[in-house]
This record gives sequence, C-alpha cells and structure tokens, in this order.
Amino acid sequence: MYSKEELLSGLKTSVVGKKIFVFESIDSTNTCAKTLAESAVEEGSVVFSEYQTDGRGRFGRSWLSEPGQNLLFSAILRPPLQQEQAGLLTFYAAVSVVRALEGFTQLQLECKWPNDVLIGGKKCCGILLENSFSNNRLEHSVVGVGVNVNQNAFPDNGLSNATSLARELEKKIDRKKLFQHILRELDLLYDDVQHGNFSRILQEWNMRCNMFGRKVQILREGATTNGKALGLHVDGGLVVETSGGREIVYAGDVTVLS
Repeated sequence: MYSKEELLSGLKTSVVGKKIFVFESIDSTNTCAKTLAESAVEEGSVVFSEYQTDGRGRFGRSWLSEPGQNLLFSAILRPPLQQEQAGLLTFYAAVSVVRALEGFTQLQLECKWPNDVLIGGKKCCGILLENSFSNNRLEHSVVGVGVNVNQNAFPDNGLSNATSLARELEKKIDRKKLFQHILRELDLLYDDVQHGNFSRILQEWNMRCNMFGRKVQILREGATTNGKALGLHVDGGLVVETSGGREIVYAGDVTVLS
C-alpha cells in the first residue's frame, strides 16, 4: 500500500494533488470525496484508495478492481462554471488521463463518448463525474478516475471488453509514477478549466474519438436508438442524426456499428 508521503514525494502541482487522502480500502473514492467537498476541504484534494468495496461507474454500475493493482482516485474541483459547462469536465479528465497514459506508455489511446478511454477498442479507464450546483452555478465537482493498470484477469460480467496497461505492454507498470503523471496533466489543463476555456480540451478529445461519422446504437432507459454520430454539442452532448432528425443525447451506452 502506498503512503500519502510516497504519493506526494516529487509531485509538484499548483492545484490538483496538493492534498491526498489515502485508504487501503474504502466503499467509493467518489463517495468519500463528495463528503469532503461538502465539508469545504481545499480544492484539488484527491482521495486515493487501493481497493473499493462499492466502486461505481455510470448509472450506478459496479466498478470491479483487484486490490493494489490499479489506480482508483477522485479529485475535488471548484471551477467557477455555469451549469451548462460543468459536463465538459468529463472531457477535461479524459484528455488529461490520455495525455498521461500516452506519454508514460507510448500506447495509442482513444476517447469514447461520454467517459471512457480505450486501447484497441477495449476499455482501460472510466471516469465518473458528480457535480453539485447552486443557482445554476457549480459548487463543486468530484472527478472519479479508474485506470486498469496491472490487472490481468477480468470477470465475464460485462468487462470482457476491458484491458489494462500491463496486459497491452506485457509488463508491470509503476503505479505511483503513473498516478503522478495523471495529476500533473490534470493540473496543467486546469487553468483552462478555471477560465471556462474548453476549446483546446475539446479539440484534443475530438482528435482521439473515432465514432463521428459512423453508425451507432444508443441504449438509454431500456430503449434503443440507431443513427449516425455527428459530433459534440457545445455542452458535451452527443449529436446524432436519426430517422426522426437530429437530436442531442446526454446519457446512454453507445455501440459503434460500422
């Protein structure tokens, strides 16, 4: 298990990672970070755990991870954003993670709407964004990140299309160094976020997304929609051309058909 001192050693950031709370096991780093955020803990604080007993993905799904093999953490942010911009924080997190992983491993990664990072079409990272608002302004955001690092086996329960960095590189990864790389990238891009400037972030995300112009199937609330993915709306929604015309999708599971 890493100590707080180990994770902070050599880490030089302005905001993200100035304070780190470390756990051997916790129910969910996002749940803990939300409690801390509501208690006015300083911005940029990060909750890190070696294991989660109740890790969550989108739509309340479980996030399964072997103890001590991956990176599971949540960052507390308070950028002065209006509600319509707050969803763009998912793309900020994804681009930061991709930058760090590509620089650290030399692997080529892909961003998938809305919150996944892929290697060769297989998921290696998921992001869970949970925002709190007051009068249409963001009070705080908890950005949860789960990266499959050294895990090699994945249970056959919806994770058959998952992979890890170690699996792809066929070698073990230094999790501490990778964690610090990710925090540095989050910190580097955070100045843009604080000024509400997502243009560079969205440009990089779009460059790494392969679904636009392709036929997709979207599953949401038990209903299926087929169409062509056209691009991102200004607020981060997915613009889709369907048989009934264009619509903007804000939540759902997307499968690229062709």
